[in-house]
Amino acid sequence: MRLLPATGLAVAAALTATVACTGSSTAARVPASSARPVLTGSTPCPDEADLGCATLTVLLDHSGRVPGTLGLRVAMTGNANAPKGDLVFLSGGPGQPDEPLAPRILPKLQPLLAQYRIVFVDQRGTGQNALQCPALQQQMGSSDLTAPTDQAVTDCAASLGPDRRFYSTADTVADLDALRQALGDRRISLDGVSYGTFTAERYALAHPSHVTSLVLDSVVPQTGDDPLDLAAIQAVPRVLTASCAALKCGYDPAADVAAVVRRYHDGVAVLDTLTGYEFVDPNQGRMLDALHQAANGSPVYLNAMISAVAQGSAATADQLSQGLHASTLCADGHFPWGTDDTPVASRPATVAATRARLTPAQVFPFDADTATGLGTLLSCLNWPREQVPPSPSAHRRIPGGIRVLLLGGDRDLSTPLAWMWDEASLVANGRAVVVPGASHSVQSRATSDIGRQAVYDFLLKG
Repeated sequence: MRLLPATGLAVAAALTATVACTGSSTAARVPASSARPVLTGSTPCPDEADLGCATLTVLLDHSGRVPGTLGLRVAMTGNANAPKGDLVFLSGGPGQPDEPLAPRILPKLQPLLAQYRIVFVDQRGTGQNALQCPALQQQMGSSDLTAPTDQAVTDCAASLGPDRRFYSTADTVADLDALRQALGDRRISLDGVSYGTFTAERYALAHPSHVTSLVLDSVVPQTGDDPLDLAAIQAVPRVLTASCAALKCGYDPAADVAAVVRRYHDGVAVLDTLTGYEFVDPNQGRMLDALHQAANGSPVYLNAMISAVAQGSAATADQLSQGLHASTLCADGHFPWGTDDTPVASRPATVAATRARLTPAQVFPFDADTATGLGTLLSCLNWPREQVPPSPSAHRRIPGGIRVLLLGGDRDLSTPLAWMWDEASLVANGRAVVVPGASHSVQSRATSDIGRQAVYDFLLKG
């Protein structure tokens, strides 16, 4: 849900060293009221002088039972009276701030600026307010899949303390509604990427009367992430076969992966590297070669690729907070043991039982150890037991009054196409666009303009 858009640049550097026509109601403003949230401290943004930055103050605990507030940085373009109102961009992770991304994202949204004010918000626990877990951060960087140590996980939870329970998606959804009110909007449009799509979907479910349009780029379905990552595992043969055909590689890359995992027992590292390297090359050209060599008994090149991608995936907490990442995913997630209110001591047995039930067909070309050894699962295995926050029904359809555009790259292993189709089945008024040859984050990274043009047509023309 997953890596930083900038990660590909870091991976490439490491490798070199050894990625609606919307209704007029969208722009309607609510009457000013001293009771509603406000934006304060307006000033030019440090990362983009053409944007204005301000602070949105929100409750730490939206129920009001635990005192405290958080100041969230909000950045926006200057066209406050844009005809179609406000388009709020939501980045991924979870754990990634929005405002530092604005210089890279705004040029991709340039055709929308005459009609929309573009708004970026650093979600709680990110950016300047990033949750800090040094050991977990060092071990996982910007990856979902790298397996952390038990000690790093328990140290992180202990250092964050009981306030970690206030960093679920439900809390971010409440922050977004405070932002909507502070902007003076009755309805907003949302453009989410990766985990940002999940946040946008959950906001639409919780506040359907306040949403006009959703752009969902690299989709995480509203039902949530799969900690076994079976959709990505099962997408690997299709993605690598298509890449091999494009490059005329002349061999079976899925068979190579299966041989490598069987021989070297490195499925987690291989899947993690494939997912990271797609930011550099959606065709996975050098990975195909490395896997083929390793399948034929020479793993040196593959091991170098694994090391380089891991090095390039390093990230500081203000770039992608692994403390926030764990806090959110553990609060939101559904695991083999259930949810985060399950006693910790009983969880390992359910994981072992799940591993025993997995069939070779479910995990091909990997193995059951890969599916049950990923960071998405292990980050929450020893996370402290907590009450699960309330959230809207994940299986309720997004109503037809909200227009939805879903985008996916056919080479995306981070948020595989199967997830996009899962979400499309829960959307009453949607259109899905598959971008050939693209991997994760279609709007900002795809070579093809198919996805970006679909966004422009959807938001400007209907």
